[in-house]
Amino acid sequence: MDVGTGAVLFDKAADEPTAPASLAKLMTAELVFRDLKSGKITLDTQFPVSEHAWKTAQGGASMFARLGSSIRVEDLLRGLIVQSGADAAIALAEGIGGSEESFAAMMNKRAGDLGMTHSHFIDCWGSPNSAQTVSARDLAKLAQHVIATYPDYYHFFGEKEFTWSKVRQLNRNPILFNEVNGDGLKVGNLPDGGFNLVGSAASGERRLIVVILDAKSAKDRAEEARKLFNWGFRGFEVKDLFALDEQVGAARVYGGAKAEVPLLTEAPVRLMTARGASERLTGKIVYSGPLLAPVEAGTTVARLKIYHGATLALDVPLKTGEAVELGDLSQRAKDAAFELGLQVFNKTLNYAFRSGRKATETATAQ
Repeated sequence: MDVGTGAVLFDKAADEPTAPASLAKLMTAELVFRDLKSGKITLDTQFPVSEHAWKTAQGGASMFARLGSSIRVEDLLRGLIVQSGADAAIALAEGIGGSEESFAAMMNKRAGDLGMTHSHFIDCWGSPNSAQTVSARDLAKLAQHVIATYPDYYHFFGEKEFTWSKVRQLNRNPILFNEVNGDGLKVGNLPDGGFNLVGSAASGERRLIVVILDAKSAKDRAEEARKLFNWGFRGFEVKDLFALDEQVGAARVYGGAKAEVPLLTEAPVRLMTARGASERLTGKIVYSGPLLAPVEAGTTVARLKIYHGATLALDVPLKTGEAVELGDLSQRAKDAAFELGLQVFNKTLNYAFRSGRKATETATAQ
């Protein structure tokens, strides 16, 4: 994904649910960042390490937090992100949500708010529970949101090592150490093999996000990430499709003083395309309509979807360009009659189609 445009340059099984492993900690980090940004907590706020947090980390990824100790949020974040410690994740979850269960509910609510439609979280650290799932597209959305929303805290993902309790651990994210000059985000490993990565790197004014799920080995994960970053930076160029507040289309309005309302872009619409590619771009406007009057100006009511072939490359919101007041009685009666006639027509057409199909099936059977 190109961060600046939101364009998906390449995808494969991008909406297929799979186990996140430690990538679940990205959502944990997002909720911590949100509370930091809002002022509910600070980096100096301290959270205790419960017996549950301490026990869960035994034999797995851990920041080696001592049972019963209290640790600053800043250090817990490094334990969460750099060392991928389950103890750090649970201490943060219990400190913010009161319990890991309550925090998991917060994670799912937040995932819904961010449009992560194929993700479901059971806990804050990424246990191998079959009900805990994410998708590559959802993780790219999450990474894009974190990068854009929390610039003051994104640097934690780029730290290459952290020492706690006299134990020095290196960040396991390979893009921090190879030629692509990556600066975040996280990796995760499944117990039965399957190596995951969400990474971001910048080159000049461009930034890319790469998501890899279920790689066969840590080596394959690192190599595929390197190839995708290099391909994305070298092989694409920007196309300006629509300017800010440019009209893209119109939406029908029911019962309004006007029959339609213009749909405008909420931001410049730019798309990354392969250099020299001749593949045709197609687009469509999607909304639930007709809209019911009155309609306020500046309201997000539709989405513009741009495709590269069969691949959804861009999905951006569209807003109403003006207000539409409630129409007079005659206009509303006219719209009601039109709507009723449309319903009758659809029912008649559907009946005719079913009757014709039945006749065809009967004739075939004879």
